Amino acid sequence: MSAGSPLPPPTGRWDWFAIRAGGGVALVFAVPITIVGSIVDDPALNAVFFFGALFGFILGSGCTAWVQRVGTPYTHALLTAGGSYLFAQAVFVTIRLVTGGEVRWFAVVFTLSFVLLAGLIGGVLGSRLQAGGYHPSVIREGGNQ
Repeated sequence: MSAGSPLPPPTGRWDWFAIRAGGGVALVFAVPITIVGSIVDDPALNAVFFFGALFGFILGSGCTAWVQRVGTPYTHALLTAGGSYLFAQAVFVTIRLVTGGEVRWFAVVFTLSFVLLAGLIGGVLGSRLQAGGYHPSVIREGGNQ
């Protein structure tokens, strides 16, 4: 970020602004795709929606890795992907339990492993953007520093 940034500098290990921003991106893309995928009853389309939701986690964790200002893009990306997935699953599981639906715990944990892999991919992509000199402040200000 530039010297005139309205954001306070992060204190400690985590850049919570970046995590919230990336988590929001992940949830905006992954949750609607997951909901549509749960309505569709075609296995081939379910696979498409599953990978579409994973793309949402890649995008969100990549944004976090790119925007974070403390030099730890991979841990930020993994926390964003895993945390946003667990938040969404907590809501989905609660709805299933309240409505008397079946909760497949193994599927929740199994999918978490794919989401963490997506977070790692997003971390690599966001890290590469930073290493290439493409920082959010550079893009906003319209030039390289």
